[in-house]
Amino acid sequence: MSTISTQLRSFKEPTKDQLLDLFFSIPEVPIPSFSKHDDKHSYPALEKMDINAVLSFGEHGIEDSYAGKLHLIPPYLAFTSLDRKSVRFTLPLSTVRRVERLNARAGVYALSLSTWHGMKIIVQLTSLRPTADAFCAHLREALKAELQSGQMKAVKGFVKTCYSEGLIPTTSSVADHEREDGSLIAETKEGSPPPEAEYHGGLGLRFRFPGDPKKLREASKIKLWTTYLRTHGRNLTLLRYPQCTRLVQVGLPNRLRGEIWETLSGSIYLRYTNPGLYDQLLEDIKGKQSVSFEDIEKDLHRSLPEYAGYQSEEGINALRRVLQAYSFQNPEVGYCQAMNILAAAILIYMSEEQTFWVLEVLCDRLLPGYYSPTMHGTLLDQRVFESLVVRCLPMIHDHFSVVDVQLSVASLPWFLSLYINSMPMIFAFRIVDCFFCMGPKVLFQVGYDFSWYLWYIPILKINGEKLLQIQDDGGFLNLMRTYFASLGDSAHPDSSDPRARAITRFQELLLVSFREFAVITDETILSERRKYRNEIVNNLENFSRRAAVRNLKTFARFTKEQVGLIYDALYKAVCLEPPPPTVAPPPSLLVTTDSTQERPETRIGLKTFRVFLSEVLTWARDEKIVLNGFQQRIDREVADHELIDRLFYFWDTSCRGSLSLQDLVSGLDGVMFNDLMENIEWFFNLHDKNKDGCLTKDEVLTLAESFLFIFRHEIGDAYLGAVSRFMTNAFEYGDALLPQETNSETGKTEPQQIGHNQAYLNLATFRMVVLADEILESFFETDLSASFKLEFLPDLELPTSGGGFLEDLWSNIATEDNKKIFHKLSDELGKTIGKHQVIYRPTIGRYTKLEEPKARESLISPSPSATSTFVSTSLDTLSMSQASSSTLVVNATGGQDNVPGSALSSTFSPMPHVQAVNAAFMERTPFAIDDAGDDDDDSDLDMVHGEDDDQVMDEVDAFLEAHDSGLTDADKEVVKDLVNAKPV
Repeated sequence: MSTISTQLRSFKEPTKDQLLDLFFSIPEVPIPSFSKHDDKHSYPALEKMDINAVLSFGEHGIEDSYAGKLHLIPPYLAFTSLDRKSVRFTLPLSTVRRVERLNARAGVYALSLSTWHGMKIIVQLTSLRPTADAFCAHLREALKAELQSGQMKAVKGFVKTCYSEGLIPTTSSVADHEREDGSLIAETKEGSPPPEAEYHGGLGLRFRFPGDPKKLREASKIKLWTTYLRTHGRNLTLLRYPQCTRLVQVGLPNRLRGEIWETLSGSIYLRYTNPGLYDQLLEDIKGKQSVSFEDIEKDLHRSLPEYAGYQSEEGINALRRVLQAYSFQNPEVGYCQAMNILAAAILIYMSEEQTFWVLEVLCDRLLPGYYSPTMHGTLLDQRVFESLVVRCLPMIHDHFSVVDVQLSVASLPWFLSLYINSMPMIFAFRIVDCFFCMGPKVLFQVGYDFSWYLWYIPILKINGEKLLQIQDDGGFLNLMRTYFASLGDSAHPDSSDPRARAITRFQELLLVSFREFAVITDETILSERRKYRNEIVNNLENFSRRAAVRNLKTFARFTKEQVGLIYDALYKAVCLEPPPPTVAPPPSLLVTTDSTQERPETRIGLKTFRVFLSEVLTWARDEKIVLNGFQQRIDREVADHELIDRLFYFWDTSCRGSLSLQDLVSGLDGVMFNDLMENIEWFFNLHDKNKDGCLTKDEVLTLAESFLFIFRHEIGDAYLGAVSRFMTNAFEYGDALLPQETNSETGKTEPQQIGHNQAYLNLATFRMVVLADEILESFFETDLSASFKLEFLPDLELPTSGGGFLEDLWSNIATEDNKKIFHKLSDELGKTIGKHQVIYRPTIGRYTKLEEPKARESLISPSPSATSTFVSTSLDTLSMSQASSSTLVVNATGGQDNVPGSALSSTFSPMPHVQAVNAAFMERTPFAIDDAGDDDDDSDLDMVHGEDDDQVMDEVDAFLEAHDSGLTDADKEVVKDLVNAKPV
């Protein structure tokens, strides 16, 4: 059994709108809600618009003013500064309480926006007046739509779930009910009221957070963040100024970390717009089983086992619910190893619902492909990482090449677990803080934050001298493990300067990352990813090919190379006509203790089967040579006939309405290696619908139609004559075997009359009819098996990655639809000038002349009877239903041409990487510091140049089918005046 995925080939560069949504952390496509208020999310079609603007606060001295661009992306309003990193915000329109136009000096168009948290921001629209009026009109319509949807009423209840709401008001009693590290106190103090609201929080509230709160300076961080959140908004209305980035780099306080993570990542907007979805998913998965659920159970107790929360059933159950809900909501991704490490870490700081939505954003948008079944995102970044080591640290790369040390042994777990499983948690979470803050920060960024590379390379440089001394993979792993365990130690323990001694190794890592390796830009990473994407895709496809072939139960009479060619044809068919999504089979009612649930496998339906068969069977496709005076081309179309459908169900021995790779191998084995008698029996059984060993008269007619379909493009009338003789002989032989009766009126002996659905022709008689005709005998002896051809298929073209304006322009022009339009246009022009010709390639090609071979004498002398009339009428009907055969002489070779091509081979295999990851996850080092405190041969084109144009047209007519604010001093003076301006 095997699963074939074409997801890697369907990759496309994100559009401008998708990149914009990614930059502002806006959900790209609303996830369907199962809540009772589904009508809230039926937003009308509203236009998007952006405009140049200057952002300033409604009070003097809080922040500088910044020039940038204001984006209306209903139902969100977003802003970014000119440098795209200094200032940024994303506001749901439901949190905007008032919009006023300010009465400013002449020529100044400014708006004042008041948000839910009482914050006032001023936006000066610096575009032309008509543009500003249009933007305001669109903003007004978007606000009306948000009001009518009722979403504004949901803000009050939602913000109560955020810890920052209780942190800002001075009358709040939240601080009275928690310790310095943020964990809640069970007992309430005398005289203090109970908590005002139940804020979302993680396991750390009960089992405490990693690290010593005093050493982590939690109290000081809380004060700094309280000051910032009071003036710059919070949760849904947070404005991200440079000070926000600096506070994140210092480290988030434990109690605020979960809320800031979901705000910076954008998962808070998913939780806000999909209330109740997580709870509904938990209800839906009750009592259900899947392969993902089984894998989750295996990894639950291997998820940060040193943390107290996961030594209890409460933590294990919470982790199980989150992972099962995600795998159920995203069946294409399901569950991947290392996902449990991420979820377990996030659950320390977030509730189950918050963790579910952060996991959704991480796996789908920030780290795409990292946790897919192929882990293609991780492997691609691993390849990019190795190329950067060659560029930035050539000495280390050369040494590793000499001693045969693989970087992926240590670095692949870093990529998958985001360091959480490699270094002490308090430092790993600091890196995750920066990851969520820096996010996708440029317009042409794909997927996730490239600043991760700023951490990978410095780790190697800091340990450069020691790395040059290692001799094997084990030494590399031990060195990295020792370094990560000492991140809390002083980087300069022997220095006389106390300030230098206070610098830890982790702080040194931060310094090297952001200063020395800032030259690794986003454009560098994008370029490297485009460079190696096709290599990774081809390697993964080759690995999947070998795995699918290896997992087959039997090859039958095929060689391993031939089975590989069958897989190639199947893979191409799946790419061209994707089958329905792969799902696990329903569980059996009878389950024994030693039985294992059947794994999901790729099974193709009838549409995909037709495409597959057209790749391996000559008469299952229509190949025509087209000449129009401008071009010569060979068009291939998938044939559609009842015989192909019959073959699909004939091979579906399990009666599941679909075929697996094993079914295709077994089916082809049943025909490709047959001799004359076996082929005759195979063709007979194919048309014996009820499998009673006899054909009815209707089935004989259907079989004759199958012959006409197979021989539809053959030269001359030889095959048509063979089918005619087959019909005559079949009914003569059939009637001769029927019981004889005497006609009372005429006194003659005649065959007994039977119904059209009664047994009429058995296998032995069918053999006699076939062997009575030389053409049909040669067809079953060699041509039938030879029409199945396993040929080497060239690699399918991968989607081009944007590599510049000209490449993007050409990829947009040279599409399949545009090619079809060009071919149609050239054909019409060819018809106009009389140069258009279409010649169909014969599927058998044994007879290339008009001469018809002499038929063998019938074993039974013909006698005039009612049968003759019936045969004649039936044959006329069949002939009219088929296109007349072409009478052109086209050289074609017959006989068996079933020579398999060499299968693709590759030395790349992701399995060693996966094994390394598994080993790393199984042996996590406990850190004390975490303790609480297709191209065809064109030669056929030359065969038709000597034909007469008029004759060609007559013959083929029956076949045609057709960080800088960007402001001057004068601009700043205008901004100051706007602060005191009154509304119009």
